[in-house]
Amino acid sequence: MKKVAFYTLGCKLNYSESSSIARLFEAKGHSRVEFNENPDVFIINTCSVTENADKKCRKIVREAQKINPDGFVAIIGCYAQLKPQEISEIPGVDAVLGAAEKFRLADLVDTFEKTPAGQPARVLASHIDQAVEYHTSYSLNDRTRTFLKVQDGCDYPCSYCTIPLARGKSRSDTIENIINAARDIAARDVKEIVLTGVNIGDFGIQNGVKKETFLDLVKALDEVEGIERFRISSIEPNLLTDEIISFVAQSKRFVPHFHIPLQSGSNKVLGLMKRRYKRELYTERVAAIKALMPNCCIGVDVIVGHPGETQELFEESYRFLNELDISYLHVFTYSERENTAALEIRPIVPKNIRADRSKMLHILSDKKRRAFYDSQIGKTGTVLFEDEIQNGQMLGFTENYVRVAVKYDPLLINETKEIRHDYVNSEGLMEVTEVSEEILAH
Repeated sequence: MKKVAFYTLGCKLNYSESSSIARLFEAKGHSRVEFNENPDVFIINTCSVTENADKKCRKIVREAQKINPDGFVAIIGCYAQLKPQEISEIPGVDAVLGAAEKFRLADLVDTFEKTPAGQPARVLASHIDQAVEYHTSYSLNDRTRTFLKVQDGCDYPCSYCTIPLARGKSRSDTIENIINAARDIAARDVKEIVLTGVNIGDFGIQNGVKKETFLDLVKALDEVEGIERFRISSIEPNLLTDEIISFVAQSKRFVPHFHIPLQSGSNKVLGLMKRRYKRELYTERVAAIKALMPNCCIGVDVIVGHPGETQELFEESYRFLNELDISYLHVFTYSERENTAALEIRPIVPKNIRADRSKMLHILSDKKRRAFYDSQIGKTGTVLFEDEIQNGQMLGFTENYVRVAVKYDPLLINETKEIRHDYVNSEGLMEVTEVSEEILAH
């Protein structure tokens, strides 16, 4: 039996899959250990969203070799699917597994013998068309919160994105299986589940046929006992329907927090990106949410420096974001990806200008977040406290995603309590100076 360690790069989806693959190893009698605990097997789950995927992968492989020169190194994830041959040539790598193979790693590479010096790494990466199976996955790294994968793959050909090439076509498990997974999670005393996927609003495709909807899933999950909160990680604006918004507004367990990718506030740039909506639809979605949930937190994904984004179009996008009633931004700087349509678009935005625009939007995000936090001062919220201590204080998130700090109390860990927002401290956290016994008993 082997000691196995995981290092995960990228999104919540990768974390959910690493955790599930680790449990497959444990089911075979292997033990999961930390990366620095001299493991026999290192599994690196990679991301391909940024241009630094290659550098990060190489660095982690080098660190693995320092920890245990005889350790077996396997690479999985999006980068492994996109460039398996390139990864196989990294010194120290023993196996590369693609999207269709990664969940069978423990079976396909059962001996975990180090590749002899001078011999190439083993490549087990089928064409992406072979990635048709769905594997329900969820993380169990944090007992207060779990990331539950409900959908995989994407059928949207956005001009900048390699995810369809790395994860394949959109596909989902059945609602019945996902409900069973949620019940298993609840049995482990987890209080919050974050629903994650590549394009979760497209949920319901099984064997190429649309059989269920995301609204069906949300309604079913809302009835799962033992889970106090469900949070929707990210959903496309064109798939976020009035019915979903209305249901979340009156649901028992879904919290008032949406993360909605925008990518640009310019319709011209949205067209170049091959997005499936215009900014007017986005404005309507935000207005619909705020009409029913005035305190709802709304996060936004934005890409800066996409080819064709002139200074005028960037300023148009900036003004649009500035005027929107949103709570924070996730800012991504465009980077060139092979086999994407964006490579043919002109003009190309110089990297220094991309960096300048990114800084502007990060500053705007800080202002938006502070304004949202300030709007909550004096109001009550429900916090799920975590086992995380900073400067003698423990932290947690409210239902509408306000990060709260309170005086450390071990009895509060993994408990959901009502608090009153006092003020925002110098670190940008909402301070709660006192939690009364009356509120504790709520």
